[in-house]
Parts: sequence; C-alpha cells; structure tokens
Amino acid sequence: MNVDMNKNRVSLKLLLPLLASIFAVSPLAVDMYLPAMPTLAEQLNTSIVMVQNSLSIYLLGYALGLILFGPMADKYSRRYLALFGLCGFVITSSLLPLVDNIEQFLGLRFFQAFLSSAAIVIVPGAIREYYGKDTAKGLSYVSMIMMLAPMIAPSIGSALLLVHNWQLIFYFLAAYSLIVLLLVVKYLPEKRPVQQVMPQKSELSFAERYKIVFSNQAARLDLISSTMISLAFFTYITGISFVYLKVFSLDEFTFSLLFALNVLASITAHFANTRFVVRKGSRSMLWFGVTLAFISVTSLLLFNFFSLGLIFTVLAIFPIMGSISIIAVNTDALILTELSEHSGTTTAVIGTLRWGIGALAGPILAYFYDGSALPFASLMFFSVSVVLCCQLLHRKRLKIIQNNKVII
Repeated sequence: MNVDMNKNRVSLKLLLPLLASIFAVSPLAVDMYLPAMPTLAEQLNTSIVMVQNSLSIYLLGYALGLILFGPMADKYSRRYLALFGLCGFVITSSLLPLVDNIEQFLGLRFFQAFLSSAAIVIVPGAIREYYGKDTAKGLSYVSMIMMLAPMIAPSIGSALLLVHNWQLIFYFLAAYSLIVLLLVVKYLPEKRPVQQVMPQKSELSFAERYKIVFSNQAARLDLISSTMISLAFFTYITGISFVYLKVFSLDEFTFSLLFALNVLASITAHFANTRFVVRKGSRSMLWFGVTLAFISVTSLLLFNFFSLGLIFTVLAIFPIMGSISIIAVNTDALILTELSEHSGTTTAVIGTLRWGIGALAGPILAYFYDGSALPFASLMFFSVSVVLCCQLLHRKRLKIIQNNKVII
C-alpha cells in the first residue's frame, strides 16, 4: 500500500496511543512483577537474588533484541516486525506462569524481552515517518502516554497478587499484549518498503547500517548527549530511594509523594515540549533543557555539598527531571531526523547505549558511596555537564561550517 494513501487514512490521534501501547509493553513487563518477587522466590524454591537477576536478564535480552531487530526495521515490513514481536511476547508471557524452576523462568524472561524488542523498535521510526519535522512533538506525546505504565504497573501487580498469585501477573501481560496485537493488525499502517524508494539501501548489511549511524558527524554529538542524559536519569532511578529514605530519613508514603511529584515534572515537560517545539524547533528546546538542567544540577550539587535541608534537594530535583525529559526527547528527534533512512538501526543504537549506560549508574554510585547524597548529586552534575559540552561543540561546529560556506 502506498505511503501517501496510508497517511491519508491513518489518524494521528489513534496512531499515537497505539504506538504508546506498544512502547509500554516493556515497562509493564519490568515493573508489574516487582511486588511478586518474594513470592516467586518462595514458590520456585530459590533465593530472592536469583529472582532479582531476572530483571538483569530481561534488560540483556531487550538490548540484544534491539541490536538484531533495529537494522531489520529499516529493511523489512514494520507491521510484520510488530506482529512478530507481540506474538512472541504473548506466547512467552503465557508460558511463564507454567514454569517449575527459576532456570525456566530466567530463560523465558530473556526471550520475552528479546522478542518484544522487535515490536518496540519500530515505534520511533513510525513517529518519524508520520510527524516529519515535528518528530519531537510526536515523541513527547507517546512518552507522556507511556509514562503512565511504570507509574501504575507496581500497583496493578500488587492487586493481581492479592486476587490470586504471581501467575496472574503474567496472564495479565499476555492479555494486554494480545489486545495490542489485535489493534496493530487493524490499525497500524504499513510503510513503503525501502527497496521501492532506494534499492541500494535494502542491500546494506547490519555492520554497514551501524557504521552509517556511528560515523554520522552531524548526529554524533547528539547521540552522546542522549546517552549521557540517560545516565543522569538512571542515576536518579537508582539513587533517589537512598537519598530520600536514608539520607533524609523520610517514610515510604512521603517518598512515594515526592517520587510522584517528579514523575509529574516529566509529564509536564513533555506536554510543554509538544506546545513549543513546533514553533521553536527541537534544537532551541534542547538548549532550553540543557540550560535548565545545568542550573538545577549545579544547585543540587551545592545544596548537598553544604548539607542543606531536604526542601533544597526537592526543589532542585523537580526541574532536573523536567529538563531531562526535554533533552532526551529532542536529542532523539534530532538524531532520527538526521538519520531518517536508518531509523530502526538508529533506534537500536539509542536504546542499547541508553540501557547500557544506565547499568553503570549503580556500580558508580556504589564505588563512591560515602553515606551522603553527594555522589548522587556529583554524578548527575557530571552527566549534564557532558551534555552541555557536546551541545557547545555542536554549536561551534555549525559556526565553522557556516563560515566556510561564506568564504566559498
């Protein structure tokens, strides 16, 4: 089916929630079973550490899946990849409640993540195709919708655990992904195969596609920025419970409120980005986010260096979380725009670097642990500072290019 015909028939108001529901598969699979970990360990006759390792196994499977399916999304049918990934997720989710031991559970969790990445990897490319120069706006909308998943997933898991047992959580995931699968069958439009547009592109190998992405000088600094702002985000995810619960001795209820407040900051930032990015452009919004982030993390570092009270840390973290969202969505949009012919491979690179750098946050914080929030604030400051340096270098590079054009 011709792309132009598809674009006329598809409704963006319907497409964005559908893409967000595909994207939400992984956060739901990660967060929904967290409350059931002790029960899983008991019923599978294993240690809680082995059950916790299933989360790392899942992330490994997801990253490897992105590496494989990213280039395939540039070469083969987007619909077929989404259907394949969702079918795999439905099957593995249905098999997980039937396991007898932890080895079977870990193996199925790996394949659950690996196969689901085939569906998830097509989402940014689909947004890029239908939103064009307004890709950042589309990504912000999808991110806003998708962020509800990790917010409500643990609560859903706890409720299902009370109703029956841990098995019901995975049956729920199977039912959810089956519904999304049926919606994809009906509503997800097909893109024009690459070979109809540029035959030579379809013949590129996996290695050649990755080489194109990594060798693109225009996108390289934004790619580093995207990776480092992810380190800041995972530093927050990894360390915020220690900062609030241990350093400032808050109770769990107050911690939950503050955590929800920071999620609200991210959602608000995404919404603001959808309002302004069309008029200002992704590069201008990115600069706004970087400026706000640098001011905020500098304040956070100083507040903790001088051991000021909780209110100062709370007031610093709120704008940090909003600025992280603005930086992430606009760097991704700029990278996808620059590498639009290789959106699947680009998505794989972004995702793999994002999760890979995120895995370093815990070990880094553990290495510099001193019982205070200073290592947490320092790592956030370092991450944002690298992003600022990358964007300053990008601005300098553009000036040099413009000056050379004037001379010529």
